[in-house]
This record gives sequence, structure tokens and C-alpha cells, in this order.
Amino acid sequence: MPTFDIIKETTAPKTFRVASVIGKFDLQSEKITEHFKGEINLETEWKIGLIVGKSGTGKTTIAKQLFPESYVTNYKYDKLTVLDDMPKDCSVDQITKAFNSVGFSSPPSWLKPYSVLSNGQKMRVDLARAILEENKMFVFDEFTSVVDRNVAKIGSFAIQKAIRKTNKQFIAVGCHNDVEDWLMPDWVFNTDTMTFHSFEGQKKNRPEIKFNIYESKNKSIWKMFAKHHYLSHSHNNSAHVYLATINNEIAGFLSVLHLPHPKVKNIKKVHRLVILPDYQGAGFGIKFLEEIGKHYKKQKYRYTIVTSAPSLIYALKKSFKWSCKNYGRLKGGGTGILHGTNKRLTANSKNRITASFELK
Repeated sequence: MPTFDIIKETTAPKTFRVASVIGKFDLQSEKITEHFKGEINLETEWKIGLIVGKSGTGKTTIAKQLFPESYVTNYKYDKLTVLDDMPKDCSVDQITKAFNSVGFSSPPSWLKPYSVLSNGQKMRVDLARAILEENKMFVFDEFTSVVDRNVAKIGSFAIQKAIRKTNKQFIAVGCHNDVEDWLMPDWVFNTDTMTFHSFEGQKKNRPEIKFNIYESKNKSIWKMFAKHHYLSHSHNNSAHVYLATINNEIAGFLSVLHLPHPKVKNIKKVHRLVILPDYQGAGFGIKFLEEIGKHYKKQKYRYTIVTSAPSLIYALKKSFKWSCKNYGRLKGGGTGILHGTNKRLTANSKNRITASFELK
């Protein structure tokens, strides 16, 4: 049961400016004393904790005092790709699994240096790296402090899902209360009131992700999403295009083609599905995919998708709403068609797992 009684003293130097401020505002001295006292009860099993409060209430001081060995400072990123910045003893499969688990699911982004990523992507890369490190517990300060609040909420949900699948313990330290419902911590310590609350035995459900869908006649909108697609930047202009927005911000792209078939005339196939990086990892893409599917099913069409995206394959195989028609590792390259689909094999397709699904 970590308890703390911290007295933090800071003494300003006796400079002309310091003396001027002390005199002008009638301060007692150049010495500033802060006192933080409280108790965090960690006797029960837990995976995720949250230390939250306004700036200046002692969050960082308390976290460093109680968990000095687990406190994560800035990681060093000096490679040309974040893939190569991950721990050397980790395999590519382990790294990509960690990336996908925290919602950093765009392979093109794995090949970029850390410095060019968005703040939301950097947060996820940091968490993936912490998961891959040896420490069982890790404490992140300024959690979601520099990202858009929509991104912070979705990112928090993706991160908590990833943590709960590991043997790690994670403590987020931040000043934003809005992530609590999405992070779903097992306990919260509020530094505004110096109070501790445990959620042991309480089942929590995350808030619903609310989004709107629009059909777009502007096919050039694909350019905004092309760089995030895991295989191809090309797009068939005959496809019907749909956009999804969250709080009026564009978050996802989906296009659908009518599949030419010599015998079956009522098949619609998803041509491209891209969720912008900051909105990945919370199941939003599946919901978007299924909403469009419902639209076509009402019109008596069969609705299918062929994908090689590992996170999407995993989600669709797990869902009772989808039936898996084909699943396997592509072998060879250069020529050929994947059985049961019209997906042509190329040299780059070698050994890649590809699956086809149909909405029930």
C-alpha cells in the first residue's frame, strides 16, 4: 500500500528580478514549499491505474516518488524507421503485433521515422515500445496531453485493450479527466482532492463511438487516404465512395465495387478501407464496414471483403457477423489468382496471409 508524505522545496536564486517579484507581490521569501500527502491502495490485482489532476497538484512528483523504477522518460528514437527503433531482441512479428495492439496499424507508418509521426501516433509508438520492454510496470506522464481530445479518447481505449492482453501494469499520469471512461482504469488517484478510488469488481463499458457516414461523389478524396493504405495507392474511380466522420472530423474512407462474376450478379466487394491512424484501434473501422454492409444487404446484395491487414483479419475472424470464405498464406509470386477471389498474386504478395469474408 504505497503512501506518501512529500515535502518539495524550491529556492529561487537571489537575483535582481527575483527580489523585484518578491517585493512587488509581497512574497515571504524566495523559498517555495509544496506538501503532498496521501495513500494509493494497490493491495488488489490491477492492470491499469490513473493519476489525474490539474497542473501543479503534484501528479509527476507523486508518480516519480512512488514508482521511480517504472517511470518512463523520453525514449531515444534515432533510426530511420520506428520499426528499427524497437528493442533489438524483438522479432518483426513481435513488433508488428505490439504496433497493431495499440492501434498503430498502418504498415506504411511503421517505415517512417518517429519525428514525422503525428502526436497521436507517437503516443501509440511509445506505448508499443513500453509493452516490448522488459519492465513489468510502466508509468507514462503527460498522458494524452498533446493530442486532440477525440484522438485521446480512442487512443486510450486502444491502449487499455492492448495492456490487458499482456502481463504488464500501466499507470497513466495526466490532467485530463475525459479519458477515464475510455481508459477504464482499475483505480484512480485524484491529486485535486488527494483521494483514491478503486473499481475492483465493477464492470465498466466504454462510451459509444458516434460517427456519421456520407456518400461522396468526390473521388479525389482518396488522395487524403492513399498514403495510409497498406498495399496500394491506386483507386478504381467506378467504386462508390463513403466517408465517416467523428465530431465533424473525417476519420475513415470506404469504397465498394460491383464484383463482375459470370454467374452471380449480386456481389458487392469492398475495394478500399482506410481508417486514419489517429482513429485506429477502437473497433471503429469494423463498425464503419458493417454499417455500409447493412446498406447493401437491404438491397439484397452479398457484401464481401478481401484483406491482408492482420488486425482486420483477426477482428473479422472473431466476429459472429462475418463468415470466412478463404484464409491462407500466399505462396509464389508474379502470376496467379487467389482461389475464390479475383486477387492477383504479385512478387510482393509472397507469404502474406490473405483472407476473404462475407457479411452474414
